[in-house]
Amino acid sequence: MTLDAYINDPANRFATVAMTDTNGLLRGQMVSTRSLAGIAKNGMGMAPAQLALDPTDAMLTIPGVNDDSGDFHDDPLLLDPATVRHLPWSKPGHDLLVLSNYTGASAEICPRALLRKVIARAAEAGLVPKYGMELEYTLFDETPESARAKGYRNLKPATMHASHDLILYQVVQSEWYEAVAAMCEPLGIDLAKMHEEIGAGFMEACIGAGEGTEPADQLVLLKNFIRALALRQGRSVTFMPRWNEQADSQSIHLHISMKDKAGKPLFWDESRKNGVSQIFRHFLGGLQKYIGDMTLVFQPTVNSYRRFAPGTFAPPGLTWGYENRTTCFRLVGHDAGSLRVENRLPGADSNPYLSAAATIAAGVAGIIEQVEPDPEVIGSGYAQEPGRDFARSMPEAIERLRASAFAKDWLGPRFVEAFTATRQCQHDEFRRRVPDVELERFFDLG
Repeated sequence: MTLDAYINDPANRFATVAMTDTNGLLRGQMVSTRSLAGIAKNGMGMAPAQLALDPTDAMLTIPGVNDDSGDFHDDPLLLDPATVRHLPWSKPGHDLLVLSNYTGASAEICPRALLRKVIARAAEAGLVPKYGMELEYTLFDETPESARAKGYRNLKPATMHASHDLILYQVVQSEWYEAVAAMCEPLGIDLAKMHEEIGAGFMEACIGAGEGTEPADQLVLLKNFIRALALRQGRSVTFMPRWNEQADSQSIHLHISMKDKAGKPLFWDESRKNGVSQIFRHFLGGLQKYIGDMTLVFQPTVNSYRRFAPGTFAPPGLTWGYENRTTCFRLVGHDAGSLRVENRLPGADSNPYLSAAATIAAGVAGIIEQVEPDPEVIGSGYAQEPGRDFARSMPEAIERLRASAFAKDWLGPRFVEAFTATRQCQHDEFRRRVPDVELERFFDLG
C-alpha cells in the first residue's frame, strides 16, 4: 500500500512517523491520517535534541542544539514514501509505519540523511554500492525487571551452552525464529538467514543485500523490533558488544560490493587471484587508509572497546584476507555476483546508517584516489602484527575523528563536531563511575 492510498482510505485512522536517532533507536509519533496528509507535504517538526539522547534518554551535549546556545527548537522531518510498511502487531487502520529523516541544518547530524548524502556522492563518481548486514545479539529468559533486580549478573540466556550453528537449539527455539520471521514480513525486512552463534543465547540474523538506504533501513527496523518482540514475550535481548566478562563480542558485519551505473559488478576480474579486481583492491586500500580515524562511528559507546579484550573473536587490526575471519576486512564470494568485502569492525551497538556511510565513503575514496592496500593476511591475523590499527580506546577514537580531514570532508564538519561532543559527554560521565570490579579488587586491601 502506498502512503497516499493509506491516507485516502477512510477506514485508516492512525500512522506512525519514525526517525532514527544517533544510537539507532527509532523515535517518532503516532499521527492521525488527517494530520499525515499535511505531514506528507510539509514534513513533521521534531527537536534535533533527539539526536543528543543516549539510549535511556540521558541528555548528551551537541553544541548549538542543547547547550547554552541551544533553544530546543523543532526542525522538519521529511517523510520517505518508499519506506512505507506495516507494524507487525497493530490493528489494521493503525498499523502504517513510514520512515523519515531531518532536512535543513539538522540533516548534517541526522544518520539517515548522512547516508543518503554519501550514497549520492558515490553516484557522482559513477559508483553504486550494494550491501547487506548481519546482526548479532543475545537472547535472555529474563524480563527487563528481573535483569535489573539481579544487577545484570547471573542472567539466564536462552540456551545454556555455546551453540554455534547447533541445530538442536535452533529446533528447541523454533517458536522464537518463527516469530522473528513473521515479524519481518509486514516490516518489509528481507530476512535471509538466522542461526545460533558462539555463546549461550547468542544469535545472528542477516538481511539480504540491496541498494540505497534500504538495507540500513531494514537493519534499524530489525534491531528495534527484535527487542520489541522479546519484550512482548517477557524476555530481553542485548546488543552490547560485551555484556559480561565471559561473553564473546557482538557485532554488525557489513557486506558490500560495488557496481557501475549500468549494473556491472566492479569487484570481479576472473583473470586475477580470487577474482579480485584492481577497483576492488583500491576499495580495500581506502578502507585501510580511512576507517581507523572513523573508529568512533563503528565503536560509539564506552562498552564498545571491551569487545576487543584478549580472547574475543574481534578484528585484530585493519587487515584483510580472502575467506579469513581473523581479519577486519574479509573477502567473500566466488563469482561476479557474490564477491564482496565484509567489514567486521562495527559493534552491535553501532548505528547502521553511520556504519554504512563511513564504509562506503572510505571505500569510494580509495577507488577515486587509487589507494593500494597492504599485503593480504595469510593464516591467522591474531598471530601477526597488523600494519594499521583502529582506535583502541574511546578517548583515542574521539580525538582521531575530531582531527580527521577525511571525515569532515565526507561526513561533514558539523557531524564530526556533534558526534564527538556527544561521545565525549558519555565518556566523561562514565569516568565518574566506580565499577564493581574495582571495589572487589581494591576496597579492602588496595
